[in-house]
Amino acid sequence: MLFVSCDKPAPEPESQSFLMLGTVCKITIYDYPSEEAFSAAFERIKEIENHMSLHTNSSEIALVNANAGKEAVQVSGDTFAVIERALEIARLSQGAFDPTIAPLVQAWDIGGENARRPPDEEIASLLPLVDYTKVILDADTLEVYLPEEGMALDLGGIAKGYAADEVKQILLDYGVNKAIVNLGGNVLTLGKKPDGTLWRIGIQDPEDGRGAYVMIVELDDTSLVTSGPYERFLELDGETYHHILDTKTGYPVESDFTSVSIISQSSFLADALSTSVYALGYEKGMDLINSLEGVQAVFFTDDKEVVLSEKATDVNLGYSLTDETYRVIE
Repeated sequence: MLFVSCDKPAPEPESQSFLMLGTVCKITIYDYPSEEAFSAAFERIKEIENHMSLHTNSSEIALVNANAGKEAVQVSGDTFAVIERALEIARLSQGAFDPTIAPLVQAWDIGGENARRPPDEEIASLLPLVDYTKVILDADTLEVYLPEEGMALDLGGIAKGYAADEVKQILLDYGVNKAIVNLGGNVLTLGKKPDGTLWRIGIQDPEDGRGAYVMIVELDDTSLVTSGPYERFLELDGETYHHILDTKTGYPVESDFTSVSIISQSSFLADALSTSVYALGYEKGMDLINSLEGVQAVFFTDDKEVVLSEKATDVNLGYSLTDETYRVIE
C-alpha cells in the first residue's frame, strides 16, 4: 500500500511595509500569506494613526488637545482604551511615563522639522501642564477632558504597541499563525518559525547605526520593544539632546541605561514600559519590572553591561551576544 503525504510545502515568506505611525511598519507572513490579511492589518494601523496621531489636526487626540480647558471630547473606543491604559502606566511608573507630556514634546520637537532647545523659562512655564492626574475620563460616554488650557496628550509612547497587538489579532483571524510585525522597532512575533524553532530577534546597539546588534534573543509568540536615546536626538552647539524627556524637569532624561528592552506578550504594555523604565533608572526601573507578571527586561548600560531582570533569568531567556565588548550580568 502506497501512502502519499498531503502536506503542503512551506510557502515563501512575504513582506509588505508602509510609512505609518511616524515610522516604517513592516509585516512579514511566513505561512500562506494573503493580500486580504495584509490589507486588513495595514488598514487597522492607519485607523489607529488617524485616531491617535499628535501631528494630524483631524485626529481625535488633536481634537481633545484643542479643547483643553474648554470641554470634554467624545472619542472612539480605541482612543479611550489607549488613554486609559496610558494613565494606568503613568500611575505604575509614578509619572515617569506621562501621556500629558505633549506640550514639552512639541516645544522640543526632536525628530521633527523644527527641533530646538527651548529656553529655560519656556520649559518652566510648560511643566505645570504635565500632570496625568488631572485628566478626566468618562467611561460611560467615552469622553476625555483636559481641564487646563494648554494641556495636551501624546500617545506616541504607547500607540505602536497597541497597533501591534491589534495586527496580531487580525492576522490570527485570517488564519496566519507565523509572522513578524515590526512597527519601527516594536517587534511582535506570532507563533514560531516554520521549522518549529524560536524567532531570533536582534537588540540594537545603542552606540551604532540601525541594523547593528549587540544581542540576539530567542522569542516565541511574544513582543520585544526597545527604547533608548539613540532613536531621535538633536545636536546643537556641541550638545546632544535626546527625545525621552523627564516629566519632572522638562529636559532629556539622564538615565543609567543606554537602552531598555521589554519582553511581554502584550506589545501595548511593553511599549509603555520601555519608556517608563528608561526614565526611572536602574533601581526603580528594575523594581517595577520585577513586580509585574509575565514581563522580562534587558538593560544596556554605559559600562557595556547587559543586565537581565529576575524573570528573564528565571525563564532562562535564550540569547547570544554579537558584540564581545559587552558582558551579561544576571
